Amino acid sequence: MARNDLKKLLNPNNDGELAGVIRRAREMGELTHVLCDSLPGEFAGAIAAANVRDDGSLVVIAKSPAWASRLRYESELLLTAARDAGRNVHQCRIRVTPQA
Repeated sequence: MARNDLKKLLNPNNDGELAGVIRRAREMGELTHVLCDSLPGEFAGAIAAANVRDDGSLVVIAKSPAWASRLRYESELLLTAARDAGRNVHQCRIRVTPQA
């Protein structure tokens, strides 16, 4: 594959084949960062990823079952942080990342 073809394919600012995937990954990364920053310091490393589904559900992926349990108590804080970041969310679901 030519270098220019690869640039077009990976450019999130055009309609390349992977543009939507790259944009979505960046949005998820930004949301994860916002949510992590909204939590108290002892929660550092608790969140693996976050996403907003089309139905308005904020889905937070915890790194362990123990973190998931603690994050459930912080659902309102997470919802507020997501809303402050411009996301239209109405419920928070905490899930655990699959262990390899």
